[in-house]
Amino acid sequence: MSASPGLAGIAHEKARGWARRLGAVGVWTIDLDRLPVAAAREYLRALESLGFGALWIGEGLGSREAFANAGVLLAASQQLIIATGIANIWARDAIAMANGARTLVDAYPDRFLLGIGVSHAPTVKMRGRRYGRPVEHMRGYLDAMDAAPYVGPKVDAPRVLAALGPQMLRLAGERALGAHPYFVPVEHTTVARRELGEGPLLAVEQAAVLSEDPATARATARRHMKRYLDLDNYTRNLRRLGWSDADLANGGSDKLVDAIVAWGDAGAIKSRVVEHRRRGADHVCVQVLRTDLSAPPTRELEAVAKVVL
Repeated sequence: MSASPGLAGIAHEKARGWARRLGAVGVWTIDLDRLPVAAAREYLRALESLGFGALWIGEGLGSREAFANAGVLLAASQQLIIATGIANIWARDAIAMANGARTLVDAYPDRFLLGIGVSHAPTVKMRGRRYGRPVEHMRGYLDAMDAAPYVGPKVDAPRVLAALGPQMLRLAGERALGAHPYFVPVEHTTVARRELGEGPLLAVEQAAVLSEDPATARATARRHMKRYLDLDNYTRNLRRLGWSDADLANGGSDKLVDAIVAWGDAGAIKSRVVEHRRRGADHVCVQVLRTDLSAPPTRELEAVAKVVL
């Protein structure tokens, strides 16, 4: 059921407020999962000193638990917004999800944004669950979140949905602040904004390689893309956008690689961010890809920050 015009207006006003707080550009990373917490704290201080206002963290099999991780990161930073991109709805029931978010929002007002998603069939199967009808399942999950009992102070826990297809995008506009698309070319941003409408938040992930050598950059990009090109949700979305089976095969055609992963100098990354923004994104979270994962990409993000912030 869609919200009434009055309620929709209030939701859109909140979404606009979050767009301002997030800023035009943030950071998306799984790098912190590989670091000791002490090193992660240092990385957060570096991000804040560079001027980034938002950090998006993922949750997958083998990663840190989303709420525990977000709590550690919020405590370790001063003003940085921590957003989950995303917390898996199959990892916890709706009451736990709702109340985990309420707890962090109460502790860190205006600094925690809950992103949730339906995940992917292979991951859900590994959790011993059965994947099916993602939009319907998400709708029921949101109903249960909204009805979740909570004895703590009444707080408004903002949320966004991982959304690629038109039905999930529309649901994100109706039942959340907006959408957080991942692994998408810029043309998807046009589609997403059209489905969401003008009011909801659109926060898009953009992978990037800071290398001007095409062979090196594309090799790094393909290592990143391989896992996603094995997942139906992403390949279905790319086919919906007009990409062919040939584009999706063998790690992705050069054209697809270049569309999914921005590469080059910091100026090239900025150009991709600007294009997402031109097509309707409120916020673009940049995920820096590298071959050396022994340390976080502070140097690369410093170069990006100089041209986008």
